[in-house]
Amino acid sequence: MQRLIIDEGSAGQRLDNFLIRVLKGAPKTLVYRIIRSGEVRVNKGRAQADTRLALGDEVRVPPLRLAEKDESQLAAVPAREFPVIYEDEVMLAINKPAGVAVHGGSGVSFGVIEQLRRARPQARFLELVHRLDKETSGILLIAKKRSALTTLQDVFRHRQAHKTYAALVQGAWPARKKIIDVALHKYLTAEGERRVKAVKASDEVGRRSISLVHVVQSFAGFSLLDVTIKTGRTHQIRVHLSNEGHPIVGDDKYGDFALNKALARGEGVWPGLHRARLPQGRFERMFLHARYLRLAHPVTGQDLVLEAPLPADCQGLIAALDPL
Repeated sequence: MQRLIIDEGSAGQRLDNFLIRVLKGAPKTLVYRIIRSGEVRVNKGRAQADTRLALGDEVRVPPLRLAEKDESQLAAVPAREFPVIYEDEVMLAINKPAGVAVHGGSGVSFGVIEQLRRARPQARFLELVHRLDKETSGILLIAKKRSALTTLQDVFRHRQAHKTYAALVQGAWPARKKIIDVALHKYLTAEGERRVKAVKASDEVGRRSISLVHVVQSFAGFSLLDVTIKTGRTHQIRVHLSNEGHPIVGDDKYGDFALNKALARGEGVWPGLHRARLPQGRFERMFLHARYLRLAHPVTGQDLVLEAPLPADCQGLIAALDPL
């Protein structure tokens, strides 16, 4: 029997999320079963999965037979720091590179958060505030205290964070098209992969999704856009832009596969693109970058503006295009 006392790092967390974090190797189904059966007690009483834990609470956990930690896997997680945009005692903002998952899971052994924890063993608390797709680069927030995590998550949940992404798309984006208000539906393919599609507003499975689009610069055959999201749906920008007939360059799920292949292999000719100007003659990522974030600081409440410049590979692709 374990008796766990809630410290500052866990105060405010839901009971189910707390147990998933501390019971390494325990399947989620097991966690929810022992909560439902009353085997888990908070201050000697039964509790629900969504019970919020307070500082000093005692959580009693029954004996469990869990899979042994694979120490070789843990040791394989490299310690890594990422470019810091902002940091103080309660939060950290980094510039995440493209191609790096934010956390392990779904076939990914480790991500940003696991590498940061290895690089900062003295940190008592490091948790992701929000997510970015593996293929997307840019601003990513990490909380260094539980209180900051819950406050920042509320800011995102209530749409009080202003997020703008840079996206290079195919074709000439119509300047008059400034608002995309198209419902989205998330589903799994037959192979179990996560996908999103645009659906009618009347469709019961759809969730209203709004993106604001501004043309930053036009090129021969391409447009550089600023996309500000008013809702934070999975793959929202990628599906919204593709649904309008202007897929993001390098998008391997919703993009133009012929163009992506030509860019990645450095082969073929594409109108408006001068391959000789490209670094190494290739472009091997999705051109979607979280470049701007404005929100209230979780402690002071003051306006905090964060910016991440375009990565060198994206700048290189822009330089290889013919401006109009």
